[in-house]
Amino acid sequence: MRICKKNIRLQDFTIMYFTAIAALMVILVASYQGPTNAVEVSDLKINPSGPLPPLPMPFRMSLDPRGDVLLSWNISYANQEVYIQLTVADIKHGVVFGMSDRGELTNADLVVLWDSGTNSYFGDAWSDSEGHVSLDSQQDYELLDAKHKPDGFHLLFKRPFSTCDPRDYLIEEGTVHVIYGFLEEPLASLEQLNLSRIHTGMQTVLMLRPDTLPPILPPDVRTLDVLSPNVIIPHQETTYWCYIQKLPENMPKNHIVMYESVITPGNEAIVHHMEVFECSADKGDVPEYSGSCDDKMKPNKLDFCRHVLAAWAMGAEAFYYPPDAGMPLGGPSSSRFLRLEVHYHNPLIISGRRDSSGIRLHYTPSLRRYDAGIMELGLVYTPIMAVPPKQNNFYLSGYCTSECTQTALPSGGIYIFASQLHTHLAGRGVRTVLVRAGKELEVVQEDKHFSTHYQTIRVLRKMTNVLPGDVLITKCTYNTEDRSKPTLGGFGIMDEMCVNYVHYYPRTKLELCKSHVDSGYLQKYFNFINRFHGDDHCVCDVDVTEQYSKLQWDAFSGEVLDSLYNTAPISMHCNQSSARLFPGEWDKKPVPVVTSILDKPRYPCEGGAPPTSKPPTPQV
Repeated sequence: MRICKKNIRLQDFTIMYFTAIAALMVILVASYQGPTNAVEVSDLKINPSGPLPPLPMPFRMSLDPRGDVLLSWNISYANQEVYIQLTVADIKHGVVFGMSDRGELTNADLVVLWDSGTNSYFGDAWSDSEGHVSLDSQQDYELLDAKHKPDGFHLLFKRPFSTCDPRDYLIEEGTVHVIYGFLEEPLASLEQLNLSRIHTGMQTVLMLRPDTLPPILPPDVRTLDVLSPNVIIPHQETTYWCYIQKLPENMPKNHIVMYESVITPGNEAIVHHMEVFECSADKGDVPEYSGSCDDKMKPNKLDFCRHVLAAWAMGAEAFYYPPDAGMPLGGPSSSRFLRLEVHYHNPLIISGRRDSSGIRLHYTPSLRRYDAGIMELGLVYTPIMAVPPKQNNFYLSGYCTSECTQTALPSGGIYIFASQLHTHLAGRGVRTVLVRAGKELEVVQEDKHFSTHYQTIRVLRKMTNVLPGDVLITKCTYNTEDRSKPTLGGFGIMDEMCVNYVHYYPRTKLELCKSHVDSGYLQKYFNFINRFHGDDHCVCDVDVTEQYSKLQWDAFSGEVLDSLYNTAPISMHCNQSSARLFPGEWDKKPVPVVTSILDKPRYPCEGGAPPTSKPPTPQV
């Protein structure tokens, strides 16, 4: 009887043992099956939801310094979609492409091609706050093609501008921080991937571009190359190189009608951006120079070469002026000296590389109907304007008031066709809006992900007509969480600026339309904050820079300064080309009262919630 019971227990144990083994095998097999949401590349059938874009793609740039990954893209404004193609020269086990707020590997919107050792997969993914990657439950990247070609592996896919997925990046006008990475080993599961453990990189690009055809150049167009003189790129990560070039003697007035970059082959991923400046005519001859822009021994006259003629950044195509306008070059009233500035970004610290990159100006002696002009909007370069330390988001606004535009603009107004936004290292966003009759009328230019290392002239999709009596407001966003002292307005890279150089026609005498807070009201602020912190002695005889540095900074000091900037009277700089103020009273002007009507979401989602690229950050 006991033996019978013992045999039954052995039989039960045997059944349980083999059942457990079978269950374990099922789990192991299931773990190596493809993800349910991803696309198995071998099963791909070309059946896109819409027509494929025309090839080759019109926009392209190298992502990595060696040129192993080429990004190409096209835009469909009709369908609100971006078509993206990656060309990887030597793909191993996959590639990662994505976008994030400032180029971070964390909290990024990703698309991943990976193989498990037996099969290849493509899927929409995201990274968490530690860089761990997960497949997105909502697949918004559509795979269109994947194949090997003689120049590498080609991966073609598309994505809507807005997906209404809170884990996806909202693609909009302005700078996009693109991240990329290479998979050196197969992945049994995408959840094994952590971006911090693979080779990655970041680039900045203007993803959305105007969809208009460039105008035809005149038959008598000529070219002038402003190029680096066979420079040996310094073996350091960041270099700003300056070079002075002299125009031909007695060059008559011409019109620049187009310009484009000239990049030395092999340096496409190192030449980050370039600018050509015209020197001030009243400073006479400028000494020859080729060297670092930061060299303390460079000629002082280089600081007076600030009039922008051309600007190019990585990924930008040729810049065309409108058919009725051209930028003046040469003539008796202009300088004969140009300054080329090239930003070399050399993260691999490559040494011995030579470079003759620069900008090619296309100009014509057949003058067009209008001279194009450049006007500075925003804040005056002055330490009166400051950003407190430890700020997540702090806002400063500069005004071009109705009194100035009424005084300086012709009756038909001007037409803004392009702009170049500018801040220094703490800048995170720039926005210029047009105000008419007290109401916001349109956004002239906006960049919510602005980078001081990516400053190019951006052509507007639609020209903005500014009439006499209109107001232009330029608002900049700053982050100083990594700073323990206030950041003052000024020319140094650790100082700050808030500027939009707008390109327009017809050219007027108005060259600068900017503001700063009234200095008398700022002095009242210093006195109030010092008394609040128990310091009653007057600091009226101390300059503004020292008063800011001695201030006790806390949340209250920052909040009161923010309120002061938004409500206190302003001083206007309504300047003519000769750097003289237009006639009028420009001090203690009230801040324009504006009704905001432009903050409605442009891509409404289900339920009316606007899409976000990441959770909202509390504002100061």
